[in-house]
Amino acid sequence: MTSVGADSQECVRRALAEDLGSIEMAVANDITSALSVPATQRGRARLYAKSVGVLAGIECAIASFRLLDPDCAIEVVLQDGASFAPGDDVMRVEGAMAPLLAGERTALNFLQRLSGVATMTRQFVDRVAGTDAKILDTRKTTPGLRVLEKAAVLAGGGVNHRIGLFDQVLLKENHFGFAKPLSYEDVVRRCCEGQERPVVAEARTVEEAVAAVRGGAAVVLLDNFEPGAPLQAAVAAVQDAARATGKPVATEASGGINMQTVRAFAESGVDRISVGALTHSAPAVDLSMVVEGVQ
Repeated sequence: MTSVGADSQECVRRALAEDLGSIEMAVANDITSALSVPATQRGRARLYAKSVGVLAGIECAIASFRLLDPDCAIEVVLQDGASFAPGDDVMRVEGAMAPLLAGERTALNFLQRLSGVATMTRQFVDRVAGTDAKILDTRKTTPGLRVLEKAAVLAGGGVNHRIGLFDQVLLKENHFGFAKPLSYEDVVRRCCEGQERPVVAEARTVEEAVAAVRGGAAVVLLDNFEPGAPLQAAVAAVQDAARATGKPVATEASGGINMQTVRAFAESGVDRISVGALTHSAPAVDLSMVVEGVQ
């Protein structure tokens, strides 16, 4: 994965430039603070939770202040992955008030968005506790924020699927459609030959699932199977086919999975469950910043 530190710095730079209307991130462009706060005013503030959640994005919050005031003092109270309740402090910051006010919204935007992803991930992970199923994310991420959102999934206890198109082969319905007249099994075999990266093959029927195993797939993605007997039968078929080939094959469920159904999918015997909602539908959690004192 790309360095979260480097990625967070770049994302925060873009966000601050957007808010301040300047690629130089000129604090003086915050006209409200320039008019209301003396240029020499210093103070301290606390960022705190107003709801229950799991923290993610602390690096982005730090960068939101440090990029505007490198000399500000920051006390990190909670690290990514920590649970919080209303009233809990996340971090405290002290320095020139103008940069603190200019960075406030950007810091909170990243914390609220990424903590929302971590919080939803933790909820899904908790729902499948006691099973062998792992919760995975997808590429359904906010453009430009993928590395940060996938780091938030990790903070919530989930597992990252592929990061992009470059690090894993994932054959889906349209790949098979465009590869005709090759058979399903032949398409999988073509992708596996001489390929060091793992090959994941989407299957919509038990027949396709078995063909994926015969073609050499490392993971069979069982798409839109109903949990319970239908999914259990598909998992059993994959396991039987894998034993025949002498190579282990993992199973993954996707499609139509939500907080109410995820437990049933996990109990159907799959190894992995991919949930696009982790990054495309997670609601932001409520955090705020308040000035505690001036100097």
